[in-house]
Amino acid sequence: MSVTETGATIWLTGLPSAGKTTIAYELAGRLRTEGHKVEVLDGDEIREFLSAGLGFSREDRHTNVARIGFVAELLAANGVKVLVPVIAPFADSREAVRKRHATESTTYLEVHVATPVAVCSVRDVKGLYAKQAAGEISGLTGVDDPYEAPESPDLRIESHQQTVQESAAALHALLTERGLA
Repeated sequence: MSVTETGATIWLTGLPSAGKTTIAYELAGRLRTEGHKVEVLDGDEIREFLSAGLGFSREDRHTNVARIGFVAELLAANGVKVLVPVIAPFADSREAVRKRHATESTTYLEVHVATPVAVCSVRDVKGLYAKQAAGEISGLTGVDDPYEAPESPDLRIESHQQTVQESAAALHALLTERGLA
């Protein structure tokens, strides 16, 4: 089955351990099964390769988001559905990525994986909340470092109130509604 590809960047923002990456990979599998070209730009992998050497200051976080946004837009402009599960804690950084996409006439959707910090700290897939609580690290987004939740995302997913499959299905429904799936 061949699908005429309209690319798009789908940015999943939320706290650490909110479920962004899990939802992105679940959706990616479904989209690939349907014949779409899909890439997942995982924030952890990007930090290791594309943004190696950057820290977690506001300036470095902005640079990281800008780099990811640039790569996502290039892929999306070439017919790829780009799923970007990256915290991107600052609204101005996400807005800069949105504006770059608008300038290039490339679709950009912002999805807020709105999982409460209490749920994220229980999930704690990377052990960050435990390390922060033990005083081993500081600057944890949403705990002792700011997270600016999107005011009007294209979709808000309450991942703590539904399964991963339900979350991915809600996002797939948005893509279908927008003519992207």
